Amino acid sequence: MTIHEFLDALGIKVGVVIAGLSGGILRGLSRRRYTTREIVASPICGALAAAYLTEPALFYLRAINWPLPQEDIAAMNATAFVVGVCAMWIADLVFDAISRWVKGGREMT
Repeated sequence: MTIHEFLDALGIKVGVVIAGLSGGILRGLSRRRYTTREIVASPICGALAAAYLTEPALFYLRAINWPLPQEDIAAMNATAFVVGVCAMWIADLVFDAISRWVKGGREMT
């Protein structure tokens, strides 16, 4: 079983994963100060988010009549790239909120 067949069995499109991975790489490298964690985590986070959030995002964009490319593959890859870029920003917000919550919980005891 190849990687492509394995991802297809999971319902993940390879093009979407690559687009999300590319978005994560762009996000990781676009900051002035970036850490090793961001360089490693951004592409992984972007690829995972794109794999699972691209279809719902496309469904929503079509539901609100957002102008999308005529070709379904182009629309899917463009949406996957944007989801991949945004995924690490969302993950940063979640991690910051959790770390503040944990630090706040430790100070109270």
